[in-house]
Amino acid sequence: MKRIPFVVVLLWFFSLPVMGQFARSEVGVFGGVSYYVGDLNPSKHFLLSKPAVGIIYRYNISPRFAIKINGIYGTLQGNDAISKANVQRNLSFKSYVTDISVQVELNFLKYITGHEKYKFSPYIFTGVSLFNFNPKAELDGRWYELQSMGTEGQGTTLPNVSKRYSLTNVAIPFGLGVKYSPASFLCIGFEWGLRKTFTDYIDDVSTVYADPVVLAAENTAIAAQLADRTRPEDGGSAYNTGLQRGNSKTKDWYSFAGLFVQIRIKQKNSLCSAYQKHPKIKIRYK
Repeated sequence: MKRIPFVVVLLWFFSLPVMGQFARSEVGVFGGVSYYVGDLNPSKHFLLSKPAVGIIYRYNISPRFAIKINGIYGTLQGNDAISKANVQRNLSFKSYVTDISVQVELNFLKYITGHEKYKFSPYIFTGVSLFNFNPKAELDGRWYELQSMGTEGQGTTLPNVSKRYSLTNVAIPFGLGVKYSPASFLCIGFEWGLRKTFTDYIDDVSTVYADPVVLAAENTAIAAQLADRTRPEDGGSAYNTGLQRGNSKTKDWYSFAGLFVQIRIKQKNSLCSAYQKHPKIKIRYK
C-alpha cells in the first residue's frame, strides 16, 4: 500500500513533458437517466430510471489524466410494489437529487480531443460528490416531505431514535465510460457512474417502525400514516412497532448513466520549457 503514492507521483512526473502541450479545457452537457438502489430496491440497477441532465467541465492534464467537475440534476424513485423486495411493507418515495462532483479520470489509451491518432479511449473515474435530496411520498393525491415527518420517530421523545437526517450529504462517485473525438473541437461519449453514499435515508427508510400513537401525538397523524403502510390483506398489521422497517447496516446508492457532448475551448499552442530547449523533438497539439 505504501507504494501506491509513489506510483502516482511517478506517473505524474512522466506526464510533465506533455502537460504544456496537451492540457485543454472542455465544457459540455450530459443527458441520461438517474436511479436509486437501497431498502426499497436492494439490487435492481436501472429500475425506475428517470431523466437526468447536467453540465460538465473537463481539464485534460495529459493524454492519460483529466480532472472533471460535474453538476447533474435527476430524480430517484423507489417502490416496494414494483421492486418486489418487500411488497407487504408497501412503501414508496421519490426525490429530486442535485449532485456536484469533482473527479479524476484515467484514460486506458492516450486521448487528445481533435488529435488524428489519439481520438478514442475507454476510461475510469473516481472523486467526491456533494449532493442534496428530499424524499417525498404520496398519500390521497398529495405529496409530503418525509424528513420533516419523522416517520421513524425522529423529533419525538421515543428512546433510541436518531436525530432528523441531513438532506445534504457526501458521496464517493466512481464508474467508467468511453470518449471519442469526431472533430477537432468535439468530444462525445457515454458514462455510467455510481455514487456510494454515507446515508441510509435517501428513501426515508432505515430502522424500525415507531409507535404510531406517539408519532400521531408528537409529530402528526399524517406521519403515522406515512410511516406504516402495510396492508392487512397481505398479512400486514397496523401496529408493527419495533419490527424491522429497513436495514440500517447498508447505505443507499444512486447512479447516473448517459451520453455527453463536450466542446474544446480554443487555446494557443504551448510547449513545456523542457521541450523549448530541444526544438527537434517538439510535439504540438493539433
